[in-house]
Amino acid sequence: MSFALWMVLAAILLPYLAVMPAKVTSRIDNHAPRLGMERMTGWQQRLDWAHRNHFETFPAFAAAVIIAQMRGAPQGWADILAGLFVLIRLAYTAAYAADRPSLRSNLWSLGFLCVLGLFALAA
Repeated sequence: MSFALWMVLAAILLPYLAVMPAKVTSRIDNHAPRLGMERMTGWQQRLDWAHRNHFETFPAFAAAVIIAQMRGAPQGWADILAGLFVLIRLAYTAAYAADRPSLRSNLWSLGFLCVLGLFALAA
């Protein structure tokens, strides 16, 4: 399996890694966990929002990697863009937790450019 495809697995794990610190440090009632998440504030709430955003960005990233692989895109470039996407998304999570909205938005944009780059490689 290529490095780019391994990055799809990493991207699958990102939402859970993002929200784990918030869930571990809060007292969420497991009977209604979504209500507990809605009551979070501060960095815990921001990690929940990052968690949700990871789910939103995953389909486009996974599709881009899979299509690049299917179309025989240059593997080295696909690996670089996929790896950058995951690293950028990790930095995005840190920026979200640290309440750095401008940095977070810039990182989101860079991640989106990686996705567009993967589609361009497949063209």
